[in-house]
Amino acid sequence: MEITQDNVKNQHNTQTIVATCPACGLLCDDVLIENKQLTIKVLNTVCAKSNQFFEQALGDNSPKVNGQPVTLQQAISHAAQLLQASKKPLFAGLSTDVQGFRAIYNLASKTNGKLKHMNAQSMARNMAVLQSSGWQTTTLTEVKNRADVIVCIGTDIVSHNTRFFERFIWLTHQPSDALFTDASKREVIYIGENLNTKAGVSPDGRQPISINCSKADLPEVLAVLRALIAGKDIIAQSVAGIQMREFLAIANKLKQAKYAVLAWVAKDLDFEHAELSIQNITETVALLNSQSSRAAGLSLGGSDGDTSANNANTWLNGFSLNNDKFDHDAMVWINSFNAKKLPKKTDIPLIVLGNANIKFEQIPDVFIPVATPGLDCSGTLFRVDSAVVLPLKKVRGNNLPTLAEVARQIEVLL
Repeated sequence: MEITQDNVKNQHNTQTIVATCPACGLLCDDVLIENKQLTIKVLNTVCAKSNQFFEQALGDNSPKVNGQPVTLQQAISHAAQLLQASKKPLFAGLSTDVQGFRAIYNLASKTNGKLKHMNAQSMARNMAVLQSSGWQTTTLTEVKNRADVIVCIGTDIVSHNTRFFERFIWLTHQPSDALFTDASKREVIYIGENLNTKAGVSPDGRQPISINCSKADLPEVLAVLRALIAGKDIIAQSVAGIQMREFLAIANKLKQAKYAVLAWVAKDLDFEHAELSIQNITETVALLNSQSSRAAGLSLGGSDGDTSANNANTWLNGFSLNNDKFDHDAMVWINSFNAKKLPKKTDIPLIVLGNANIKFEQIPDVFIPVATPGLDCSGTLFRVDSAVVLPLKKVRGNNLPTLAEVARQIEVLL
């Protein structure tokens, strides 16, 4: 039976539902889950991120002030008092959906607060390139339907986006094939250090091309590849231990491709001036498009609602979220999705609005457990390519307030 959003069954207190998974930027919308008396089990995917997200238990849902249980209204009131006393609070983490971010944005605006996402550093690398020189990027749907050569640069991709190859390259669990190419004949190329290339093996066993280079050598490797695409002569016989014939083989494949895609994950490019390497990728794409072939970049990753937060911030005030350091005298840590990501220890007032399963290293002044979008409440998120906004479903019952509800109630008291 084909799984659709309407395939919902309810028998003997067991509900089966098709849900969208927010555990990574792909937002896979075909995850079949079983909810049996609030115990959830994923039925149709082995994606560890999806399983961990949906099958997490509901933690202690009691709001706390200085570690002691209080009522929700008492916690909201205390949080409002701390923000009233603050002159420059920092709203950090920002791991939430579109609705949650909009509410936090309004709260920050009212309190003269600054905003900083937990993934701000990696987001800034991409944004520096986009703002300085622009880029030509594609969408996951275009990759699925058109790409015939895929280059994975600096990352194996599946460590961040587990089902990328399954859903958009090999289409092993799709009801239909790619529209404009033969998915089984795609060519996959890896450039990076000790990458797990298993996902790049085609369904018929064809091995991907793999160019092994250290992270420190990646900028030089990308510069050589760009130069070859531009038609420049390289005198050296090898660069970073890679023979020039290997570079030429990749350059020729890219030039001959009908639709080449160069993919990267900014979070993995965490060396000095990594934005220049990203720019080498995007300029290589531009060079290919100025010749006879067609190419596009694809920035992957997208976790903790970072794509949604950045897009929402841009349309609300015209600017992207930045990675600046802000002086602040109070911190509000927002983390609806991943209980393992904690705020840094601090000696200033700390308010946490987050997942009920958080285990703190430092007891915050106020902790208000909030509903997790896609699990405890409905919501919306941007996919990592920013091409679509997908709805998230509430799949289990509880009495947790949403982040937007809590933020609005705090704002009313200010």
